[in-house]
Amino acid sequence: MAVEERTATVPGEDPSWGTDPGTAQGSASPRVPRPAGRPARLRGAAHWTTPRRVRALTALALAALLAFAGVTASVLTGARDAADEIGHRAAPQAVRAADLYFALSDMDAQAANLLLLGSDGRYAAQRPAVLAAYEQRRKQADADLEQAAESVGGAAGARRAAQDELDGLGRYEALVAQLEDQENAAHAAPGQPPADALASYRQATDLLRATLLPGADTVAANNAATVDHRYGDERSALSAGYWEVLAAGLLALALLAALQRTLAVRYRRLLSPPLLLGGALTAAALVWGLGAAAAADGQLHTAKANAYDSVIALGRARAVAYDSNADESRWLVDPTRAEQYQQAFLTKSQQIAGFDAVTAYPRYLPALNQATAEHRGSAATVPFHGFLGDELRNITFPGEQQAADRVLEDYRTYQSDDTTIRTLQGQGRLGEAIAFDTGTGRGQSDGDFNQLSEDFDQVIAINQSAFDRAVADSDADLGAGAAAGLGALAAAALALTVLAVRPRLREYR
Repeated sequence: MAVEERTATVPGEDPSWGTDPGTAQGSASPRVPRPAGRPARLRGAAHWTTPRRVRALTALALAALLAFAGVTASVLTGARDAADEIGHRAAPQAVRAADLYFALSDMDAQAANLLLLGSDGRYAAQRPAVLAAYEQRRKQADADLEQAAESVGGAAGARRAAQDELDGLGRYEALVAQLEDQENAAHAAPGQPPADALASYRQATDLLRATLLPGADTVAANNAATVDHRYGDERSALSAGYWEVLAAGLLALALLAALQRTLAVRYRRLLSPPLLLGGALTAAALVWGLGAAAAADGQLHTAKANAYDSVIALGRARAVAYDSNADESRWLVDPTRAEQYQQAFLTKSQQIAGFDAVTAYPRYLPALNQATAEHRGSAATVPFHGFLGDELRNITFPGEQQAADRVLEDYRTYQSDDTTIRTLQGQGRLGEAIAFDTGTGRGQSDGDFNQLSEDFDQVIAINQSAFDRAVADSDADLGAGAAAGLGALAAAALALTVLAVRPRLREYR
């Protein structure tokens, strides 16, 4: 039996859509028999009426907008968390650990200087300065250790390590106080400490070298490893996240464009202003999201690779320099261990600026002089490794090259002073060697070393300032304001999409 069905004419829609061309003007048409073999295709075409097509595209567009907002938020939240962990926790802790190593090294250098100066009055004017420097470093080391203990939180192993370091420092301070009393009681001459004071110093310096410095080095290495690991993970995540944001944003724009075209074709409207505005906001969000991801990657690279790596290299170089300066005084005050201390001085010098071909102390200064001359001729030439080599290959910021070059020049001067001390002592002129070693004027060992220390401080400050700026910029770019802006753009695009299709769908009610 033949069955007829009527097709309603909907305001705003082409009444001929979905009908046979020959009956487009009629209000009803006979049902056309379905050819055999094509039922699924014809059933699909009949099913996708205009309202259903619009609703489906709208749902897909809204889902794509939500996915785009979610992907962007996830990528930028990860970048913010990484910047927070590196910039506010792991990196500062690694810097404090390097600072602790430096403070401990200088404490021991000052303790050795006390033995060198003696207590018979010939160097009475210098002793207060040495004691003041020792006290300053002692307070600095105490503060660094207390902060390290607080920063480990509930980590039992790390807390025990920090407590062991505090206990060791207490024992070290007690030994230094004891040797000072022993030296004062003996009215010791310069460079000739009494046996009991020398024994106390040996215990103190052995404790420092066997326990305290390795402990500080372990803390620094652990924090540095955390920074390196987090940095590598986040750079990979940002690289992948950039393309994820781009893909999600383009998908959302493509679906909005498809919805715009459907409304134009089906409803004989050229453009939908709300949908156009929603697309524009989505495009703006995409550009902003991609820019924020790229900026976060750049800031992370600047903070870690350009600034933090230099701060750590320079901080370690400064700390090792202070430890080698202590070896210089140890070499003078304890002849029994002179060979051991001279080798330790060379080993630490190689850590700062190393040469593979140098295996004996007399060959070090000539190699350093030649390398300094080569670098002076071309800043790109850095013919040595070590901490200072790492820094000179990582010059990034204004003024950094000049500041780092001054470090190298003054480090060469200090090494030259060391050969003078050893020459004077070898000639039996111990008093002159002590006076030159502890003298604080320019052209004397401690005076030139103090200048080297200031040089280190200046180039560290340049990199630390750059690190702080990069972290602050990252905090500003990825803070609450950015999250609110992304949320507002996403909400507006969603609302405008709904607003664009809702009046069209009402025509079918």
